[in-house]
Amino acid sequence: MSDDPRPLILTALFEPPVQARFEALRRAHYPAELNQVPAHVSLFHHLPGREFEAVKRRLKAVCGPLPPPFVEIIGLRSLGKGVAFKLRSPALDAVRGELAAGWNTLLIPQDRAGFQAHVTVQNKVTPAAARATLLALEASFAPFSTKTTAIAIWRYLGGPWEALGQVAFRG
Repeated sequence: MSDDPRPLILTALFEPPVQARFEALRRAHYPAELNQVPAHVSLFHHLPGREFEAVKRRLKAVCGPLPPPFVEIIGLRSLGKGVAFKLRSPALDAVRGELAAGWNTLLIPQDRAGFQAHVTVQNKVTPAAARATLLALEASFAPFSTKTTAIAIWRYLGGPWEALGQVAFRG
């Protein structure tokens, strides 16, 4: 597995009911033919595939001792051709920052550019369709909170992702 050069993607996972809620929204609003991955919070978009074992070790060292980061879902935002839920989590931001500092030489510009936690539930639709979805979701939105239970490791397969495992936060 560690000799596979295809990139690694790291995402945060939520408590199961919240993960299922975001997944249902993604299935409802994302174009079915383009919806190849589960609902997620992207932490890192591209880490070297050959570094899988080192990435997993670092995740265990950083995340394993920590309690699950608290996350507030605070609103929605337009992506132009899609819609995302805005998140606020100083604890998750700190975890992501610590991981980024340790992987500084491995990061692509996108992963160096900063981090704004969100969950995309619609993308690659017309701006009019995205506006309609945003208005519909805003009409029934109420802020809520959850915890991040784990960091998932995925291998990018040119569209779909292959699940390689998870590293849980201390329960």
